[in-house]
Amino acid sequence: MHDIAAQALRFVDPETAHRAAISGLKLGLGPRARADRWTRLKTKFAGLDLPNPIGLAAGFDKNCEAPDAMLAAGFGFVECGTVTPRPQEGNPRPRIFRLGPDRAVINRLGFNNEGLDAFADRLDGRAHRGGVVGVNVGANKDSSDRIGDYVLCMGRVWRHASYVTANISSPNTPGLRELQQAKVFDDLLARVMDARARMSREAGTTPVLIKIAPDLSLNELDDLVGGARRHRVDGMIVGNTTVSRPSSLRDQALAREAGGLSGRPLFPLATRMLAEAYVRAEGAFPLVGAGGIDSGQTALAKIRAGASLIQLYSALVFHGIRLIAEVRSALSAEMDRGGFAHLDDLVGVDAAAMTAEPWPES
Repeated sequence: MHDIAAQALRFVDPETAHRAAISGLKLGLGPRARADRWTRLKTKFAGLDLPNPIGLAAGFDKNCEAPDAMLAAGFGFVECGTVTPRPQEGNPRPRIFRLGPDRAVINRLGFNNEGLDAFADRLDGRAHRGGVVGVNVGANKDSSDRIGDYVLCMGRVWRHASYVTANISSPNTPGLRELQQAKVFDDLLARVMDARARMSREAGTTPVLIKIAPDLSLNELDDLVGGARRHRVDGMIVGNTTVSRPSSLRDQALAREAGGLSGRPLFPLATRMLAEAYVRAEGAFPLVGAGGIDSGQTALAKIRAGASLIQLYSALVFHGIRLIAEVRSALSAEMDRGGFAHLDDLVGVDAAAMTAEPWPES
């Protein structure tokens, strides 16, 4: 029934459909599945215990309205946000476009959210319920101190966030990706990790992750991974949406829309960037693989490319919540075939070989 409803919402304006989905989840209309049912998929990440490695990516629940409903649907963890210090409307509508033949989405939302106070109040209110709920933080479009925005958001959600992700890779806030430039990135990490040390002393340890773009050059990736290692970040999410438009896209009309492309066409680029990050990190911190996961096999490929955890979102538009069960089954079957005792045994086994392949089209 839930997937039938999801299919029906595909015929509605994307943003209206999304709002309807959140409203339904808040009313308790979401599906139910025990996230810990597959005990062999239990894993650890940056000190966190997770019932399975399948996460809901940021962007679905921007305002922390329904994390418990999505955990109840079977996700091993949920990342809410992106949240900014002050509320902002984002870019003008329409700003989400479904490329149905390509199983892809283009969005130029622009960090639309209700702001930090509303978000943090909801996060605080669910603290006793357990489950791994991360918070994706960003900067206001008109901020005079964007790095300060990240630090401010971290401080407000610190006590009740399972982890915090600094989103420096959205293409929909002008100039935000400049935070990935080596000198600016080093300044950002210095302030963010200083805040992490201070808040850890005051309120306990919370892992801090960095979310990067798939559109980086390898020299830029060298700088980011090197900086992350020096500053001892707890993990990295690879990656965000892409501003590239593969020539293979079938819906050429919508492909011309500005914004970040997600979904199936992003998979080759994001997965190659994941493998490149894995070989550069050399185990200094774990990675989360995101971008284009729409089946059990693509989820497995992310793990073999170097992801300890995976995140999905866009594929839910086309496949519904049943995708979680498909991914769990594929991972379990692969462990059986290979005689692996733990999921960690699969992480990164194909990474080196992938980095020797021709660069994917972008």
